Formats: sequence, C-alpha cells, structure tokens
Amino acid sequence: MNFGGTLRVNKFACFTLGFILFLIIYWRSGNAGFPLEKSDLINLKSLLKATIQAAEMGGKKVLEGNSHELNIKSKGKTLEGVNDPVTDADYASHCAMYYSLKNTFEKLTVVSEEHSKSGSGCENQPMLDVDKALPGNSIIDYLNDELVYMKDVTVWIDPLDATKEYTEGLYQYVTTMACVAIKGVPIIGVIHYPFLPRTYWAWFTKKPSANMPIVPHKEENKEHPRVVISRSHPGKVEEIAKTSFGPKTTVSMAAGAGYKVMEVVNGTYDVYLHATAIKKWDLCAGDAIIKTVHGKMSTIKGESIDYSADSNVKVSGGILVTRFDHEYYQSKLPLELDGVH
Repeated sequence: MNFGGTLRVNKFACFTLGFILFLIIYWRSGNAGFPLEKSDLINLKSLLKATIQAAEMGGKKVLEGNSHELNIKSKGKTLEGVNDPVTDADYASHCAMYYSLKNTFEKLTVVSEEHSKSGSGCENQPMLDVDKALPGNSIIDYLNDELVYMKDVTVWIDPLDATKEYTEGLYQYVTTMACVAIKGVPIIGVIHYPFLPRTYWAWFTKKPSANMPIVPHKEENKEHPRVVISRSHPGKVEEIAKTSFGPKTTVSMAAGAGYKVMEVVNGTYDVYLHATAIKKWDLCAGDAIIKTVHGKMSTIKGESIDYSADSNVKVSGGILVTRFDHEYYQSKLPLELDGVH
C-alpha cells in the first residue's frame, strides 16, 4: 500500500491566515487604537442628545445671570480696539456645559472658550440623560446609532456667544453653542437661543432639526446679495463686500457668529463675511449646520477649517459663509484679507 504523495499548499489560504494573525497581534498591542473598553467608543446619537441638553443648560445659566449683577470684566481689547468682556454668566454657562459633558463622557475631549474659577464647585454638574426623549426633537430617536472612536472626537463649546451684546441688553444675538468634530471635521452642530428660547441642531449626512427652514435658491440674489458682517469687528468689510459683489450689495451688521450663520441658514442673508481673526468655538457649530443644509463655510481662500483638539484655536485671514453659490462669491473676493481692520 502506497501512502506516499505530494503535499500541496494553498498559498492564498496561508496568506489569509497569516494576515488575520497579524491583525490580531497588531490590535492587541494597542498600535491600532483598537477599543478594549466600551468607554473607548461613543455613540454619536447619544452625543447629539447630550450637546443639545448641554447647550440648553448653559442657556438657563445665561438667563439666570441676567437677573442679577453681571460682574462684567474684560479679557482685553480686540485688534480693532473693542472691549472683549466676560461675565459671571459666561462662567456659569461654561460650568454647566463643560462639566455636564465631561461627567457624562469621562474620556471626551471638550474645548471651551471659558475656564472655570478655582474653588467654585464648577465641576459638580449632573450627568446628562442620553436615553430620554427630548421635547420637540423626537426625530432623533428614529436615527440610527453610530459608534466612533472616542479619541477621534473633539467637542467645541461657546458658553455665551455675543457677550458684549448680552451686557448691552441686545439679547436677540445671544446664543450658546456646541459642536462635535471627528478627526477635525464638524459633524454635529447645536445653536441655542436662550431668550426665545429656540434650539437648532444638525447632524451632517443625517438630519437637521425639524425647525430648520427650507430656503429656495434664487439665482437673481447674486446680482444684489445681502451680506451680514460683524457689529463689533466691522473693519473695512463693508467696503470689501460692495467692491467685490457689486454696488447693489446691501450690508447689515449683527453680533454673534452663531447668530450670523443662522441668519444665512434661515435665508435672511446670502453671505456672512468676516475679515479679522476669529476663534473656532465661534464657528464650529455653525459650520456643521450650514454644511448639513448643503451650504458652506470656508476661509476666504476656500479652505476648510480643521477643528482638531490640537489645532490652533484661532482662524485668521477671513471667513465666508453661504447657503448657495459659495464658489461664485469666493471668486469675487480678494485672496488675502489679513490686516484688514
């Protein structure tokens, strides 16, 4: 009886087995950041609910602060010589927003405009209930869960946008904002108006909030665009807008980056133009919202903004926001706005 023969090796099977073993070893070594614990992952639907609640909690602190002495202090002056104030309401809103998020998601990276005062008990904030239904936002419960790596997520918060106007009683401009960025890309944006009260939110590639208006595109608006610029940082932006977009351009001033972006989203204005330096916590929420409704925020050069935690918090060189015809308006602007005051 002959048991002799030739052993044939399936090269593809060996390669596949070896590759699988390599992946297992690589993941176990931690080099791929493979999640070993549940807390290494975060559900974006839960984070959307959390950021909505955080922004609204901050809004309540803003309202409460308005009922007593504001204790106004100054962070200094802007490049245009305008006072940059901060109040107790800014700090109270920061505490509510920052620590409610951190206490709910311990490993979450949160970047805030403000910082807590030492010994204030600021960190004693309740955890957020990410499972409960949010009034007026039942649509969220019908969205699919989406898990991402916690390490890739950065939340940017602005506890009180338009502080100067808040101290002047111009409450229509005041908002609290939260934004979720993944690997530097804004995905979820929340803008809350404490004095209305009203909250807008959007989850890019998913849904905007039900109260987000549908705005029709009007080609003729390019002939007489409505432009909104900063009330506290106007510089020479009005002149630039009219020179770039034509003599029929109308320019209005308003406060708060969140307010101005939402006015473009809502169709009140065609363009939001900003020429001086601006911080990312002012922009991130609006950036996520405008892109969800198929608009765009970019630098004057057309570059996207990186919202990674380790990136520079300041954006220089100008900002352009449109709901329609972004490339058209960008092509009309000068490439450099640095130094415009």
